[in-house]
Amino acid sequence: MSDPRAAARAIDALRRGWPIAIDGLALLAIETADAGRLAEFDPEGNAPVLLSAGRAQTLKLANQIEAAIPDAPVWVERAPWLDFAAATALADPQFDLATPLKGPFRAVPVTAPEPSAAALRLARIAGILPAFFVRPRSAVEVAIAAADIDAHEDPARLAIATRARLPVEGAESSEIVVFRSPESTNEHVALIVGQPDGTPPLVRLHSECLTGDVLGSLKCDCGPQLHEALRRIEGAGWGILLYLRQEGRGIGLVNKLRAYALQDQGFDTVDANTRLGFAIDARDFGIAARMLNLIGPRAVRMLTNNPAKVAGLEAQGITVTERVPLVLPPNPFNERYLATKRDRTGHQL
Repeated sequence: MSDPRAAARAIDALRRGWPIAIDGLALLAIETADAGRLAEFDPEGNAPVLLSAGRAQTLKLANQIEAAIPDAPVWVERAPWLDFAAATALADPQFDLATPLKGPFRAVPVTAPEPSAAALRLARIAGILPAFFVRPRSAVEVAIAAADIDAHEDPARLAIATRARLPVEGAESSEIVVFRSPESTNEHVALIVGQPDGTPPLVRLHSECLTGDVLGSLKCDCGPQLHEALRRIEGAGWGILLYLRQEGRGIGLVNKLRAYALQDQGFDTVDANTRLGFAIDARDFGIAARMLNLIGPRAVRMLTNNPAKVAGLEAQGITVTERVPLVLPPNPFNERYLATKRDRTGHQL
């Protein structure tokens, strides 16, 4: 039986630079470790480096078939010159232009594909770069199973924590509902505007964006979309804004800002995510469906330009009776970002 708490312990260990094991595969996260910890973890100096296929492809270490799944695992042979500094350069693409990579590097067969893939998922949840030194067996303090990671992200464990009346600007008749699971520190929020009137509510799935929602970033359209969504929901009579704690399409704030740095080097938002080693979109819309199920509506009108959100809800049993576009004018800083969403991720703008 899986233990969702085990993933929380493993996340804490990864962030502290401690080695963990998943189904017997020992792992040391490159981002949070150092040369001393590597020497303790791998005194023989032969532990391969685990990367994602998306990152490996940018280093010419994966073929096109492998790279079609950006978060699939790739192992890199531990050559004598692949020390901790070289591994850091392999892991972090922001150094690609500033620091010429040593080499040559060679991909080797992944002898533990399932725990390797689970490790990359766990890195995303922990908000660190998906890159590890790996050993088949080693004594480590935190050992988990791949199934523990899946249980940690299980939307079915989400429950209502509390609710209260919350008048907000432009929607004074509103109630806030907060959801959380026993293991995660991320609370998801629903803002219910108005009162049910027998019709499907107008629903907006809004992924957290600190830079856009709070700081007014012009690099994206998140802040304006949030405020326009509230205005539209209020105008519809009743509806629900689901505020999902899935920053950066699910890769977390730190990695999103790393993607911003890559965009400054000329990469679009899709290529920036894959160069970091993540899927193009790592969000789980099953969380939104669970929130709606707990609140009550089984049929909704969706305020979105993203067909994937509609498909994500419908796959979880929520009926989407209508997709309502939410199109706002671009600014000089987000024109390319919006074009990328249209041309590469299927947004219907």
